[in-house]
Amino acid sequence: MKLKTTMTLLLAASLAAGAVLVTAAESRPAGETPAMKARLASRAGLVAVTRAGTTLVAVGDFGTVVRSADGGETWQQAASVPVSGLLTAVSFADPKNGWAVGHGGVILATTDGGENWTLQQVVEGKPVLLGVHFTDATHGYVVGAYGTALSTADGGRSWQPMKVGEGRDADLHLNHLFAAPDGALIAAGESGSAFRSRDGGGHWERLNTGVTGSLWGGLARRDGHLLLLGMSGRVLESMDGGTHWQVLDTGTTQALTGGVERDDGSLLLVGTGGAVVTSRDGKLVTHIRDDRQNLAAVATAGKAVVLLGQNGLLREHVAQ
Repeated sequence: MKLKTTMTLLLAASLAAGAVLVTAAESRPAGETPAMKARLASRAGLVAVTRAGTTLVAVGDFGTVVRSADGGETWQQAASVPVSGLLTAVSFADPKNGWAVGHGGVILATTDGGENWTLQQVVEGKPVLLGVHFTDATHGYVVGAYGTALSTADGGRSWQPMKVGEGRDADLHLNHLFAAPDGALIAAGESGSAFRSRDGGGHWERLNTGVTGSLWGGLARRDGHLLLLGMSGRVLESMDGGTHWQVLDTGTTQALTGGVERDDGSLLLVGTGGAVVTSRDGKLVTHIRDDRQNLAAVATAGKAVVLLGQNGLLREHVAQ
């Protein structure tokens, strides 16, 4: 089966709907099969990556989870993953405890750094889940299609609905979730929507981004600035925790989906059509890769970087 492009993976959220009540999971969802072992697992379509201590952990299509303990030089597939659907996001609270979410409303958990995973919960209605963030081993948050939003205060053993958007905003797809340096939670969504919670998910406020195109990702910089990434090459920057935003010029109309701040403080953003955006002398510069493959996420690996896309993992040196 032809691998889905990055945008297809993200837009698949529009195909799923459901309530945000949680039911205790069985060993795996009805009709679901565990992820198959694959000789070239690192070449599967991968869409999200994070660190578990010094180990990189990436997730993607077919329930694929791969790990690298040597900065992305070599990758090994996880020993056991109980689902074979698309996994869209992953978060670790420490080197051992991590969570991943994806299609079918699945929430997976690991206690050994990503080598073995269990199906912790299935959200009722099985909506597409698109973002997960844990602040520590007990407190975590999940967002997804049609305003799906959940929080846990017991490491994921139970989940409670969160009300993020009000009125017409209540059904907006929530595509990504991350934390600001001051501890506030930021959710990026469709139609230019972004929301902020300053009390651990108890209350959310709509942020005035000034744009209407979907926002696919975001990150917090070490200097406290926040970035949101989205359609048409859009990068939004806030220097006051999300209250005010300005649009940065990237020189591309490709959708931007993921990014990272490198050790020297420079930015590296990636997106569809092989777009790679770097910061230089205070400006953003876009390079289009010759292979033009859709890229979903990026992680640093020393002086090198690991790019995730429709053709799997690439470890390269990208000029700073």
